[in-house]
Amino acid sequence: MNLVFDFGAVLFRWQPELLVQAHFAARAASAQAAQELVRAIFHHPDWQRFDRGALAPQEIAQRLSARLDLPLPAVLALLDAIGEHLTPLAPTVALLERLCQRRREQADLRLYYLSNMPVPYARLLERRHDLRHWFDGGVFSGDAHLAKPEPGIYQWLQQHYQLEPAHTVFIDDVQGNVDAALAQGWQGLRFQSAAQLEADLTGLTGLLAAHRQ
Repeated sequence: MNLVFDFGAVLFRWQPELLVQAHFAARAASAQAAQELVRAIFHHPDWQRFDRGALAPQEIAQRLSARLDLPLPAVLALLDAIGEHLTPLAPTVALLERLCQRRREQADLRLYYLSNMPVPYARLLERRHDLRHWFDGGVFSGDAHLAKPEPGIYQWLQQHYQLEPAHTVFIDDVQGNVDAALAQGWQGLRFQSAAQLEADLTGLTGLLAAHRQ
């Protein structure tokens, strides 16, 4: 069995509303305004190009500043703050550690990651966390020049690690990304909490069942 983890809002904190409220308080004065600014920054084709490694940090900052009429120093500060924002989510890390223990006991269990992550933050996570301890491999969008929910990034991981689709479970907090995995013949689980994920994994695969008794 192969388990493939998303990172943002699954294994690492990702609450972009907090970021825009901290750096653009006047533009994000209400919850609705913060959500609108999040969409304008992180759901625009420019950010998708940054995700794919097609734009450097200075380029995305200049584009955001010009398009949204935001002060360039504040945009650069926002980009810098993202690295500090991406902190591990303790409940999911604890679950992942239990899966690592189960992997040592069960030779056919493998753990991978598939994350939309611009190159600077991918390198930062690699420096700060021993991803090789947790995972047998994985791919960041900035390195593959592909991004979820494009079929190509799922196919990249599948082909690179010779994953059997029917025995591969993708875990993501965004239903559209889960649906894209299902379209590749994978299984999929939408992440809502570590407790929910543990229950779903136990029900789907039997993993961790013995550890819960």
